[in-house]
Amino acid sequence: MTEVTELDTAHGAMMANEEDDLARLRFYERLADSELFMLLEGEADGDQITPALFEVEDQQFVLIFDREDRMVEFYGKIAPYAALSGRGMAQMLEHQRIGMALNMGVASSAMLIPAEAVDWLAQTLGSDPEEVEGQITELTPPQGLPESLLEALDRKLATAAGLAVEAYLCGVTYEGGGRGHMLAFVGTVEGAEGALTAAVNEALVFSGIEAGMLDVAHLEGGDGIAERVAKVGLRFDLPTPQMPAQPGLNPGMDPDKPPKLH
Repeated sequence: MTEVTELDTAHGAMMANEEDDLARLRFYERLADSELFMLLEGEADGDQITPALFEVEDQQFVLIFDREDRMVEFYGKIAPYAALSGRGMAQMLEHQRIGMALNMGVASSAMLIPAEAVDWLAQTLGSDPEEVEGQITELTPPQGLPESLLEALDRKLATAAGLAVEAYLCGVTYEGGGRGHMLAFVGTVEGAEGALTAAVNEALVFSGIEAGMLDVAHLEGGDGIAERVAKVGLRFDLPTPQMPAQPGLNPGMDPDKPPKLH
């Protein structure tokens, strides 16, 4: 029996009710976070690749699969490919007028993702959070946040293994009376601040909350504010990092440096 992947499950939920915007957002979130395998015309030349393309109704699509064995099943044998995250793939294809053909003929999640949807995903993932400053006057337990946001944060932080020790979600009041919520990371690894802040921004987008806002802070373990947020905040434990896989010869192993199209 063929293994059902997380992408299959998310696709099934989306197709079960095509009017469910939240299910559609969760599918695209899962697509962005998944490692995908893209079929190539030939071996990569450094960071230059030539995807295998096929055309449907005057639109070109790359062939992508969420498991390597599905790609082999489709092609009939081992073939050249690039492995990279859905996030990196969307950014690589942005403005290229190329869509994604996912798991064609080999899984229940088979679908054509048009170029417009690929561009939307790349732009959504590339939106930069705003940087603000404010003096905190009060920290309180979080209140009134929708379950969809808490679930989105839980899913997103599960992918941030090793970037921080833990995180706390709490209510916050600033000097001047401004109120909101803050996710405070404790023990953030140097240089990981941007990645964690972007992950929180994505969680907001994919939770389906319109005009949602969530402040992000990075704290040193043991300082006064860290102790205060630990007392009142909702705690999220970040996973312990796995030993990194031995990089292969295929491009796309580094999600920050997606390959370039020929």
